[in-house]
Amino acid sequence: MRIRHLIPFAALVLSACITPVTEPARLPAGSWELDPSHTSVSWRVRHMGISWYVGRFDTVDASLDFDPADPQSARLVASVDADSISTGDPDFDADLANAWLNAESSPQIRFETHSISVTGENSGQATGTLFLNGREVETVMDIVFHGGVLNPLEGRRALGFSGRFQVDRTQFGIGNLPQSIVGPDVLIEIEAEFLRTGALDD
Repeated sequence: MRIRHLIPFAALVLSACITPVTEPARLPAGSWELDPSHTSVSWRVRHMGISWYVGRFDTVDASLDFDPADPQSARLVASVDADSISTGDPDFDADLANAWLNAESSPQIRFETHSISVTGENSGQATGTLFLNGREVETVMDIVFHGGVLNPLEGRRALGFSGRFQVDRTQFGIGNLPQSIVGPDVLIEIEAEFLRTGALDD
C-alpha cells in the first residue's frame, strides 16, 4: 500500500480510538496545563443596542488541579494579557488596551476559583475572583465539561471545557463611553483544552 493511501487509513484508526470519557470518576487526578493552540477567549458587548460587538484575547494561560474522586475541589487559575485584546483594528486595539483596560498598570486579567459546584451530568459553576483593572469582583462562570481523551498527537491526556460568564464593566471602572453606546454587560466565552502534566500513566 502506498504512503498516500496509508495517511487517511491512519487518520481513520486514530479517530476511531478517540472517544471522550465524560464521567469525571474515570479520569486521572493531577495537574493540567492549558493547550493554547486549542483555546479561545472571546468577548462581546452591546453596541448602541442594535448589535453585539465581538473581540477576543490572543494571549491566554491557565492551570487546573483536578481530583476525579472530588471534582468539586478542582482549582482553576486562568489569565489573559490585557494588551492582547484584538478586534481586527490595531489602532482601536491599542485604545482598548491602554484607555479602557489600563494594560500598563494592570497587565493581566485573572480569574481564580474558590469553589466548583456540579449542576448537571456535564455542567457546573465555578465561583471565583476576577482581577481586572486593579479591582477584584466575585464572579460565577458557567461550565460545560466535554470529556477527556488521550490526545495521540501530544501523547498526553486532554480535557475539554466550555466556559461562559457575564461581568458588568462599570464594576471595574472600564470604558469612557455612555451605556447608550456601549452596554455595561460584557459576555465572555471560553473554549479550552488542557493537557495533563507529567508522564502518561502518572
